[in-house]
Amino acid sequence: MDSLPNATEAEISLSPQEVDLLREAYLKEEKSRPQTKFNYAWALVRSRARTDQEKGIELLHEIYKEVPSRRRECLYYLALGEYKMGNYRYARKYNETLLQLETSNRQGLALRQLIDAKVKSEGLVGMAIVGAAVAALGILTATVFRRAPGDHR
Repeated sequence: MDSLPNATEAEISLSPQEVDLLREAYLKEEKSRPQTKFNYAWALVRSRARTDQEKGIELLHEIYKEVPSRRRECLYYLALGEYKMGNYRYARKYNETLLQLETSNRQGLALRQLIDAKVKSEGLVGMAIVGAAVAALGILTATVFRRAPGDHR
């Protein structure tokens, strides 16, 4: 289904004025409509501020629980939000749940590739850091335990 945005859209933050308008609309409604709540949640996920992103994900969870007809959409946006925050395990979980429901969902398949590439690249960086630390420890150990010239202990 093509009604979902591409993952890159999550990186485009709205202006503070746009977020304020969506926040006001959300807070103005005594019992917020799912669409109003969703619009505000998506604006928060797109924010650069981690606290906003976390609040957006929290609102998406609420919509997921309260409005069964929006679950498919929420899964994708939850996956995007977790991906943006670097929580790849959760991003993968939500995205894979979506792909179980819609095996040929193009946006979900594209997001899967992004998540896998990010996990792989960060895993390689992590392995390089660990390798460098082990090498440094080996050099330090060798230096400390190297015998001084003429020392025959």
